[in-house]
Amino acid sequence: MKRWQLRQPGRAHLELVDVAIPKPGPGEVLVRVSAVSLNYREKLFLDGSGYLDMPLPLVPTSDMAGEVVATGTGVRRFKEGARVIANFQTDWVEGPPPRPMRSLGGNAPGVLAEYVAMPESWLVASPTTLDDVRASTLPCAGLTAWTALLELGGLRPGQTVVTQGTGGVSLFAVQLASAMGARVIVLSGDEGKLSRARELGAAHGIHRGHAPDWAKVVLELTEGQGADHILELVGGDNLARSVNALAPGGRISLIGVLEGFEARLPVFPLLQTQGHLQGIFVGHRRGLENLVRAVDQLAIEPVVDAIYPLAEFPKALEHLDRGPFGKLVIRVRP
Repeated sequence: MKRWQLRQPGRAHLELVDVAIPKPGPGEVLVRVSAVSLNYREKLFLDGSGYLDMPLPLVPTSDMAGEVVATGTGVRRFKEGARVIANFQTDWVEGPPPRPMRSLGGNAPGVLAEYVAMPESWLVASPTTLDDVRASTLPCAGLTAWTALLELGGLRPGQTVVTQGTGGVSLFAVQLASAMGARVIVLSGDEGKLSRARELGAAHGIHRGHAPDWAKVVLELTEGQGADHILELVGGDNLARSVNALAPGGRISLIGVLEGFEARLPVFPLLQTQGHLQGIFVGHRRGLENLVRAVDQLAIEPVVDAIYPLAEFPKALEHLDRGPFGKLVIRVRP
């Protein structure tokens, strides 16, 4: 089989190699991979220092959809022929996150290969309404939005949600929140992308270039109340704007680090609103199972910007650099 791997850190060292198909051990299943979706995390790991302390060779990426083609002894959750997606946080089933935390494509093996063998506990049944290309987008981006808004956020109809940018997490937030009866405001520096976000259900779009202090616009759109939920996908100084745009008792879900891993915020507005600042690190397996059910029941269709063949993974990374509208997917097998 073929797989992408790194023998030393850095995007320049990616190589597509031929290796033996793995065999499932006790409690494991062998999955024939159909599709792998990409996340901003791939850029952080490949272009930063994410892989420096991990054993090599290392297979990148975390989000996979495929079919179980063989099972090891003791497997009970899946049979051959089952369609599955991978759980990003391998050992987190529910409740508070465990320590240490393992995630696919990091300190647990990645999935950018034609076949992967892994414990059955690392997998969830795929949605019945989605093909594998779209199902592969759920484990990280979809679950992050779901965790922020539903698992922890308790989103209710009529509330206002602000989401930043038009990547995978943000567009999942638009679709999920709109389907739940919330009003969504999207921030972007691209008028064309804002128009497309409105077509997906967003009520309003704010152009960052026209409104650098976008918090004021959010307050205007909400008659001074602010947003009940803000998905903070930028970080850095942008967090201060999120605090200023928050409704009383509202929630900021801290997710993204586009402006770095450090941020400053004004404390007094957060005290005044008694707002919540919640860190989000994707989510647990039970949450992913809940998301799958919601996708089937609400007819959510994940937004895929482009599909690349396995051999063109480097080209897909270049597209990721440019900033896609929604998700990028590697089709591993036709």
